[in-house]
Amino acid sequence: MTSEREDAAPRAGTDGLLGPADVRELAAALGVRPTKQRGQNFVIDANTVRRIVRAADLRPGDTVVEVGPGLGSLTLALLPAAAHVTAVEIDDTLAAALPATVAARLPELVDRFALVRGDAMRVTELPGPAPTALVANLPYNVAVPVLLHMLATFPTLERALVMVQAEVADRLAAAPGSRVYGVPSVKAAWYARARRAGAIGRSVFWPAPNVDSGLVSLERRDPPRTTASREEVFAVVDAAFAQRRKMLRSALSGWAGSSAAAETALVAAGVGPRARGEELTVEDFARIAAHRPGRAGAPG
Repeated sequence: MTSEREDAAPRAGTDGLLGPADVRELAAALGVRPTKQRGQNFVIDANTVRRIVRAADLRPGDTVVEVGPGLGSLTLALLPAAAHVTAVEIDDTLAAALPATVAARLPELVDRFALVRGDAMRVTELPGPAPTALVANLPYNVAVPVLLHMLATFPTLERALVMVQAEVADRLAAAPGSRVYGVPSVKAAWYARARRAGAIGRSVFWPAPNVDSGLVSLERRDPPRTTASREEVFAVVDAAFAQRRKMLRSALSGWAGSSAAAETALVAAGVGPRARGEELTVEDFARIAAHRPGRAGAPG
């Protein structure tokens, strides 16, 4: 006898979504075996993709960009929730098969779907309306650079919900003073406010990864007001965390030209020379970049 709770629970496949058997059958038909080189771990649990879409807080008018759609598990869940979905896939075999999967499972929504074959790190434009949301199960080996590239390249992205390795999720959402606060934390903060939005178990993937996963929600914010460019600020961030155990006076000596020059920039920016990178906000780094000795336009 089936319980009332079980009757109410949606079943994989009833709304076009892929279940474990569907994923394996599709992969077998295509001759696809997930590769570590491309960080491929396919989601096989329909409830997980439903949860991701709920956490993404999409609006009916959103244009979503998805990176690394794979066999389409998340794509199929996104299409009913958004006005348009553009998937960026680097694997030629997977990219060739995805439109047919969408047409077979959600034929009434094919006009909402577009596919870009290519490397997300090299994409500079997308077809159709400008994207307003990024929702993706990012390949874990390139998750941070892909996320930062998308945020930098598409300023119309207002929100993002990404699934990444749990350790990376912690770093992206970390605040100054945290032991995991570092380069990803600061650079993500340049573009957005980031927070952890949940944990994902290993069993929902095929093949199951050797690490836990986490969801990170990002909401676009204005970058710090500064005369320094983003590239100049990020150069300070990279220098500060390249030797994170050192005080900034020493860690930034190469960037500034000497320890004395670094101290001058730090004092001018209102940052103690004995501070360390993990103590600073993105606004602090922006002020330091603006005060680099010898920089054109640096405050006197």
